Amino acid sequence: MERFGTILRQVARTSSAGQSTLPGTVVTGQPTRGFSSVTVSDEDIVILSALRTPIGKANKGMLKDTPIDVMLSTVLDAVLDQTKVNPEVIGDIVVGNVSCLGSGALLARTGMFFSGFPHTVPTTTVNRQCASGLQAFATAAGQIQIGAYDIAIAGGMESMSLNKQDGMRQYIHEKIMENEKAQACLLPMGITSENVASRYNIGREEQDRFALQSQQKAARAQSEGWFDAEIVPVTTMVRDMSGMEQQVTISKDEGVRAKTTLAGLAKLKPAFIPDGCSTAGNSSQVSDGAAAVLLSTRAKAKQLNLPVLGKFVSYAVVGVPPDIMGVGPAYAIPEAVKKAGLTLDDIDIFEINEAFASQAVWCVNELGIPKEKVNPKGGAIALGHPLGCTGARMIATLLHELKRRGKPGYGVVSMCMGTGMGAAAVFHYPGI
Repeated sequence: MERFGTILRQVARTSSAGQSTLPGTVVTGQPTRGFSSVTVSDEDIVILSALRTPIGKANKGMLKDTPIDVMLSTVLDAVLDQTKVNPEVIGDIVVGNVSCLGSGALLARTGMFFSGFPHTVPTTTVNRQCASGLQAFATAAGQIQIGAYDIAIAGGMESMSLNKQDGMRQYIHEKIMENEKAQACLLPMGITSENVASRYNIGREEQDRFALQSQQKAARAQSEGWFDAEIVPVTTMVRDMSGMEQQVTISKDEGVRAKTTLAGLAKLKPAFIPDGCSTAGNSSQVSDGAAAVLLSTRAKAKQLNLPVLGKFVSYAVVGVPPDIMGVGPAYAIPEAVKKAGLTLDDIDIFEINEAFASQAVWCVNELGIPKEKVNPKGGAIALGHPLGCTGARMIATLLHELKRRGKPGYGVVSMCMGTGMGAAAVFHYPGI
């Protein structure tokens, strides 16, 4: 344990002092094949339902004792109940997860059985760090496109209360320590946030203002009931400090702090380095939650006589330097928008995961996105960031907000990822 901590401190010092490849010269990986289509076709990939649990505070919230497969089962039940789809017709269930052993493959399977799916329906899990929920969706969409099946459920699940991210130490070996980029993959995410802030002059006050706006937008959305259409209440058992259990129902995100002030945020101490600017108030919250999205071809939706919530338009994933991984959305978003045959001006809502205010601010500024288009119902700073769930949660948040506005529009879901990546997807409401 001590050797692991020493190595991470060494890597953090090297990263802070070194000069990495600048984002402007980053070499990205080959983006995934696009799904863009400007026409209406029976082969379009459409979303029929997108639901999520409330997001609970890890370690102290109402979901801290809830098994991850139970959370997944809750949203699977809700999708089936909302659409009345026969579970036997589902071609696959693809679930994103980060922290569980084996990326939660066992628990995705047990969760689907809790919801009454027959054994003939397969499951798989994916781990693309913070984009796991979005990657689960893209994976299912890709399988639909190549004809593996015509309907699937994609989602994400994470219990950061019950599954701690402490397994990385087993992978430390000498070859990693001899490779600069490989070393950078070991950096704690908070250090990468500080790297972005220092290299691109994102000050503490600007980060705190962004965090305040996230809390204010989330508080308004919560009070106005704008989350109600996407949230499935969870009834679970919670243990108190004495070990006594009681049944509770959670129906609202627990991380929203309506009374947040700029002065209060300014009083918080740096969370990662003594003279840093990333704090508990301007960083994403560790959280618990699950989400599920039902998707199919348009032809299958017609056959099942189900209304379309939205259309999947394009997807892109790119690579960026690991030590400034937070810049990922600034490179993934243009790729996805280009694949869609659109420009940034065509996008009505940008759901950009707020891993840290530093990186979110830089990405928004770098792309020149109007602030009113960014996370209109708040983001992970206010709502929380259950790692494997977040991508699927953001799809639900985006599509239900576009629907609430009541007019056709495009939206983007995007996030950065540990080890240096970014992902983004474009959706259209109402999908026609």
